[in-house]
Amino acid sequence: MHTIPLRMPLDDTGLPHRQEPSAPAPAAPVNASRYNHPHFLGTSPGEREGWIVYTFAPFTGTEPTPTFPTTAYDDTSLTWELRDSLHDQYTAARIAWSHARLRRQAKALLHKAASLWTAWTTARDELIAVFEEFWSTSDGHWRAQLLRLTDAERAVNKAAGDWDTVAAKLAKVAADQIDVAGYDEKLPLTTVAQELGYDASDWMIHPVDDYAHPLPQYRIVRNGVDYYGRATPLTASATQLVEAQRERLREVANLAGAADPADRALD
Repeated sequence: MHTIPLRMPLDDTGLPHRQEPSAPAPAAPVNASRYNHPHFLGTSPGEREGWIVYTFAPFTGTEPTPTFPTTAYDDTSLTWELRDSLHDQYTAARIAWSHARLRRQAKALLHKAASLWTAWTTARDELIAVFEEFWSTSDGHWRAQLLRLTDAERAVNKAAGDWDTVAAKLAKVAADQIDVAGYDEKLPLTTVAQELGYDASDWMIHPVDDYAHPLPQYRIVRNGVDYYGRATPLTASATQLVEAQRERLREVANLAGAADPADRALD
């Protein structure tokens, strides 16, 4: 008798025993960590249901802009859920990076701005004080008081111009941060200033376009004629203040007949 090896065992009827097909082995989970941003540390649940907090090593702001790796688009092993998660990770990375870059770029500017804003408020207050002295200045001393006023005007205009120069730079770095992260993830300059020990709540920093393309921002009425000027924001405010004071003095000069050359010099 010969025996023939069978691929399947015989049952008690002498017929081959069919094996049920085995279930496929579970696929190994796809590891997408190779696409993580180098600063990525991990995730944790957010305060609201369904939110995820992405944690990164500190950014300096000098790194390249975090950009979703293009190779991940061609990786067929990645599910759409994994790609979405990676997109969210890189979105969070760009936000963190943009905040770090703004803090780095704004630091020196804010230190300078603090002293320039003080110079502006000092010059503005001095101009107002000099103007108010006309109420107690005798007619014979108006020329000297006008000289003090013009000196104060020059000081206030210079302080406003100096401020607008640094404010334009601050407006630019703030706009750049929003361009990267979106308006909802805006880091206010007042927050960065507070971190440096400054209260910037009343600093005049307009949108960047107001510095790049100044619009008509002040109106001067002189001898019955309207004049419109273009200026950056604080310079426009300084001009309005100066012109309001001069218009008041012209009214007084006209009422007095403008007999004094010092009065006519206002025109």
